[in-house]
Parts: sequence; structure tokens; C-alpha cells
Amino acid sequence: MSPEVPCSTTRPAISARAAARGRVSALTALFITGFGAFLNLYATQPLLPELRQIFRASEVMVSLTVTAPVLAVALMAPLVGLLADGVGRKRVIVAAMLGLTLPTALAGTSVNLGQLIAWRFLQGLFIPGIIAVTIAYISEESPSESVGSIMATYVTGTVIGGFSGRFIVGLAATHWGWRIPFFVLGSITLAAALTTWLLLPRSTKFIRQSNAAAALRSMRAHLRNPKLLATCAVGFNVLFCMVGAFTYVNFYLADKPFYLGPAALGSIFTVFLIGAVITPVAGYILDRVGHRRALVGAVGMSAAGMLLTLIQNVPVIIGGLALESSGVFACQSASSSHVGKAANEGLSSAAGLYVALYYFGGCAGSILPGFLWKQYGWLGCVGVITSMQLITAMIAYKLWHD
Repeated sequence: MSPEVPCSTTRPAISARAAARGRVSALTALFITGFGAFLNLYATQPLLPELRQIFRASEVMVSLTVTAPVLAVALMAPLVGLLADGVGRKRVIVAAMLGLTLPTALAGTSVNLGQLIAWRFLQGLFIPGIIAVTIAYISEESPSESVGSIMATYVTGTVIGGFSGRFIVGLAATHWGWRIPFFVLGSITLAAALTTWLLLPRSTKFIRQSNAAAALRSMRAHLRNPKLLATCAVGFNVLFCMVGAFTYVNFYLADKPFYLGPAALGSIFTVFLIGAVITPVAGYILDRVGHRRALVGAVGMSAAGMLLTLIQNVPVIIGGLALESSGVFACQSASSSHVGKAANEGLSSAAGLYVALYYFGGCAGSILPGFLWKQYGWLGCVGVITSMQLITAMIAYKLWHD
């Protein structure tokens, strides 16, 4: 056998191994990106009953520590989307993650509730640079037949990050008070930013918008795209339900007859780990049965979970929350990956519009159930959340097309 033959067979094998390593590196980076963004976003939820006592504030006032970063994300997301269409993907993602570390740590220096809310708002200003741009990155760089499964990897990172942030805060607050957890989260966010910088491949299919006018034309086109607007409406409702459920359930479980403390409340978010298992499966299903049918099934799962929480038994409530969160994460995979299918141009700005409405839904979900809580308790919260879930299923069934 001539010496050329081993070379010709070895090179493709080496190339295949390099491609496999590159794919693993990219998926790891996308997982860590999602983890770093959501580590911080809802981190104060298990602290809400304690903050209510420390600052002698109402449930609605302390819930602003959740509302503030969510509102900042909603306001900033369209601008970040336009910026990323002109600047590029990876540099915006990494810069946003690095910027997020500072207000995260400084939140632990707050001397009153107003300062804590302000630092939380500043945290939220950096998060869209991670979320919206990562959605656009995945939609552009992924093969069309595997967008759902790759998006599910990112969403799994957000699931683990969301759980970890709440769990770390609840556990650390029990031992060292409510300030120390923010310094811990800042350190972890910095590590996630550096890892993303090292592992995330540069964009290969990114097409730079030539100027701001072109980016604005893309945004006008998005606002005339009913399929994209329906996707954004689904996103609004999905986060409304998620934030509403996992904000006010803390007051439900902290009051009689349960009387759970911060560590126990933080541990409740272990149900998110079930979502980490469900989400990759949901990505597989998305690629095979379509976004619309997958989303309607996931909404049904979430609604059933919310109804179970009305039974005043902690294990049953935890089971209901597990169903609720698993359904929401599947909905999130479906709606996030549907953005790329619905947008005709300017994927970053389309993702920015989606993220803005998604997080405006989160703002509404952190406030509106609070007024019903005052009048009707947890039953009122469940009523408004399940109503929104029904609307979500109707929008997807009528207006989405796979």
C-alpha cells in the first residue's frame, strides 16, 4: 500500500474529530452562556419573605427586586438586538457577561431596598446582550434540522442557572445573611464570561447590517410580521406565568400553614432540574412534531401543575411546581426557536423584539398577581396564571404555522 493512502484516510478522521470537538465546545459554551444569564435574573425570589421583614415592605414592593431586572431586560433588548446586527454576536455576548459581574456584586452593598432595586435594574441592562444575541447566534449558526435541539441546550443552561442562582442565594442567606450571596454570584458570573470567551466559536454566517437605517428597516418589517408578533405574544404569556408562579409561591409557602425559611424556599427550585431533563427531550420533539403541537402540549402540562399547587400539601405542591416549570421550559424552547422560523430578516433585532415582549410579560407576572394575592391569596394567583396559559395555547394553535 502506498504511503499516500494512510494520509488520505487519516486526514478525514482527524477532521471529523476536530469537527466533533468544535461542536462539543460550541454546545458547552451555549450551555454556560444560558447558565450565566439566568444565574442572576431571579436570584432574589427565595429572599422575598426575608426582605419583606428586613425592610418592612409589602409583597409588591419587595417583588420589585424581581421586577426591576426583568423590566431592564425588556427595555434594553430591542436596542441590543439592533447593536448586535451591526457589531457581531460573540463580542456582544462576552462583553455583556463581563459587564453583568459588577452590579451583581454591588447589589450586596445595598443599604436599603431602593438601592437593592437599583442595582438589580442595572443587572438587567446587561442581560439582553446575552439572551437576545445568543438566540440569534443559534438561529444563524445551526443547521435548520437541529435548531430545536441546539436551542434546547442553551435553554437547559438557563434552567440550571436559574435553579443555581436561587438555590445558592437561599442557602447562603441562611448561613451568612442576604448580602454575601451577591458576591458569590458575581464571582460565578465572571467565570462563566471567561469560559464563554474561550469556548464559543466566532460567527460564520453573520451578515452585518450596513447601517442603523437598515437595522431600523428590519425592525419595521418585524412589526408588520404577524407570525413573529404571535411568537412574541406567546413569549409574553410564557414568562408571565413563570414569574408569577415562582414569585408568589414563596409567600404562599413562607406563611401559614407551611412556614418555610429561605433555605427551604431555595430548595423548592430543585424542581427546575427536572426541566433540565425535560428540555433536551422537548428539543428532540420540536424537531419532529413541530413547534405548535409541542407548545400546546407543554401549556397543558403547566396548567395541570398550577392546579395541583392548590392542594395544601408540600410534596403535592412541589410536584405541581415541577410540572409547571417543565412545561414552561418546553414552551420557552418552542417559542425561542420559532423566532428564527418567523423572522424574514435581521435575526438579532427579531430576537431583541421577542426578548423585550417576553420580559415585559415577566414584569406583568411579577406585579399583577400581587394585587390578586392581597384579595384572594394563592387562589387568585393560580386563577390569573392558568387563564394566561389558556390564552397562550389559543394563540399558538391559531396563529403559528410549522
